[in-house]
Amino acid sequence: MKSKTTYICRECGYKSPKWLGKCPSCNSWNTMEETLVTPEKKTSAVSSLVKENSGNARMPKKIAEVTAGSETRYKTGLKELDRVLGGGIVQGSLILVGGDPGIGKSTLLLQICQSVGESKKILYVSGEESEGQIKIRAERLGVTTDKLYLVSETDVSTVIECINGIKPDVVIIDSIQTMNRDDITSAAGSVPQVREATNAFMRIAKTMDIAFFIVGHVTKEGAIAGPRVLEHMVDCVLYFEGDRQLTFRILRAVKNRFGSTNEIGVFEMRDSGLKEVENPSAMLLEGRNTDISGSAIVCAMEGSRGVMAEIQALVTPTGFGNPRRMANGIDLYRLLLLIAVLEKRARMNLSNSDIYLNVAGGLKIDETAVDLGICAAVATSQSDIPLPPDMIFIGEVGLGGELRGVSQLEKRINEAAKLGFKSAIVPKQSLRGVKVPEGFAAYGIRTVAEMINMLRRK
Repeated sequence: MKSKTTYICRECGYKSPKWLGKCPSCNSWNTMEETLVTPEKKTSAVSSLVKENSGNARMPKKIAEVTAGSETRYKTGLKELDRVLGGGIVQGSLILVGGDPGIGKSTLLLQICQSVGESKKILYVSGEESEGQIKIRAERLGVTTDKLYLVSETDVSTVIECINGIKPDVVIIDSIQTMNRDDITSAAGSVPQVREATNAFMRIAKTMDIAFFIVGHVTKEGAIAGPRVLEHMVDCVLYFEGDRQLTFRILRAVKNRFGSTNEIGVFEMRDSGLKEVENPSAMLLEGRNTDISGSAIVCAMEGSRGVMAEIQALVTPTGFGNPRRMANGIDLYRLLLLIAVLEKRARMNLSNSDIYLNVAGGLKIDETAVDLGICAAVATSQSDIPLPPDMIFIGEVGLGGELRGVSQLEKRINEAAKLGFKSAIVPKQSLRGVKVPEGFAAYGIRTVAEMINMLRRK
């Protein structure tokens, strides 16, 4: 059949016969991609219905009649990865791993083959490297298991034949953008190819109880390249975060059907591969300068554990008419909101100052419990007075300048005390019923202005 050109939105899969700047379905801009599509043979609805009912048709069951199977998990040998996955690799699951080029996706997946390969059979499919190149990387990482099979292939049909022949327990696809199906005329990496290749692997994962790891490239905005439906199809979506110029990497789950999406794993990139960082708080505070202004320590909850981080603020007089605001690791709009609160409720004059904010170590924080630390860093940077080096700040700031209560305050305080901190400024209402460690002082306040007055007295 003759192929025709159509335009498909990579975000939602909407099809259009002509190019559109804005997708009518999801309202995304510049997401329509040109694709060659071969029309499929049409079958009548009646004949399809007869065909479905002629064989072993699956009839609906009552929920009381359905037996829940036991959840089988494989340990990866990396406790940080197991934590993010919810306890290990679930048999028959489909896991998507995304991140910037060179950040360590392939290294992580090849590294876990050594531990998983002790008891499970693994198939590593690479569409970007030859078997020899993978072997060189495996020797560098110390992967010597006999149960690891390598194949350099991009055709989905050939990969499925390899799976049927080897019958592995775990399959690694590196990467999904290089896979293609012969029955689809569009180029590899296009929306139809990525969607249909993932759909084929998903059916195999569910019918044969094989765990799949799929590596996905990301766009310059940081999202997984390809259709957004890709993230809906898989069971778990993991993102590698961090600057490639730094040695530390953060693995975060943004979707997980078999565990929490709040956990993070911290790794350090070395010549021998990724090494786990069991105490991320100590790592993030390493090299901290306690004698400068604008540096405040906060405690953010990442899943079941508290992570200490340093908020750095730099407030300088602006040289232009409009002051500049920049934020790294914190939402810029959250920073602008807190600056407005400081000006209105704490009577601070920040309208003629450039304000730069940074979370040291490359950590990204979206929890509002660090608001008080941001305010403390900005306020002390303007006055150029260092904060007490053994004090932390915990609290959400409202538009009225009031402090709102935070969850798991006792766990945050215990994490700070464990690292040698002696005091904390927290919302007064959150202190009720909280056990403070011996030798640790918790100061309860109600407003941001009260915190600034307290710091000035110190």
